[in-house]
Amino acid sequence: MDGDTLYSIGELARRTGLTIKTIRFYSDRGIVAPTDRTPAGHRLYGIDAVARLDLVRTLRELGVDLSTIRKVVDQELSLPEVAAAHAEALAVQIRVLRLRRAVLTAVAERGSTPEETELMHRLAQLSEDERRRLIGDFLDAVFGGLDDDAPVFAGVMRSMTPELPDNPEAEQVQAWVELAELSQDPGFRASVRRMVEDQAAEHARSDTTVPRRDITAAVRDQAGPALTAGIDPTSPQADPFVASFTAHYAQLLGRPDDTELRHRLATRLESVNDPRRERYLQLLAVINGWTAPENLAPVLDWSVQALRIRTPGRTSP
Repeated sequence: MDGDTLYSIGELARRTGLTIKTIRFYSDRGIVAPTDRTPAGHRLYGIDAVARLDLVRTLRELGVDLSTIRKVVDQELSLPEVAAAHAEALAVQIRVLRLRRAVLTAVAERGSTPEETELMHRLAQLSEDERRRLIGDFLDAVFGGLDDDAPVFAGVMRSMTPELPDNPEAEQVQAWVELAELSQDPGFRASVRRMVEDQAAEHARSDTTVPRRDITAAVRDQAGPALTAGIDPTSPQADPFVASFTAHYAQLLGRPDDTELRHRLATRLESVNDPRRERYLQLLAVINGWTAPENLAPVLDWSVQALRIRTPGRTSP
């Protein structure tokens, strides 16, 4: 019986919670057409108008435009199609808002200049392809020309490549912006290039019958316990620890453990101890969702000091 009931615009407003003005607006645009009119010409609506208005209100709250809503209620478009399209649009909006939030947070925390802010904004808005080209350019500058060692460094290059997810957190976007800035720093590029060239030279000179263990890992494992034990790098108690990792380096290069080798190792460790390198790895871990890398600065500082004090005529870099 209720299906045959007709409602005035005022009654319809009370049932739906919408204002008379809003219902009249939708009615004038053909979204909710009246079923009949009174002898005086006032609009009357059927029970289906209540359901249509509820749908219209929901879609409007979700940001759907009126022309699309009319196609939905007229069944020219299916609701799932409209929902999918608007979900995709919202995903884009969310990504843009995350990028904006990340840039603004970075500006607030770093006290950036207008020029730095503009650069951060541009970096944050790069597409996936643009990001890959930017990082590819950095890796080419660092590893390019080392063809003989390409297989050796292939894994290293992969481990230095950031992969920003499709829906990154604000922290990941901030980390990406900072890493992208760092990768464009000529000084940082030159520093990493020197490290890579040193590693390539060590690889070329090393005895192929001996496992090629990275010298940084050897120093960490052999000098780390001394640092943990609180041993002064200048004290005699540090001698066996220094002898252990210098012997490893001598074996790696197939050279005697002498003053020249120890000076070379100290310079090598100072290069690895560049704080920009450590920052790059920290940012990389945030972007890729990896565990934060170990801070090697303390053990490298200890090792360099221990080497310098034991290298006659080489007490300073």
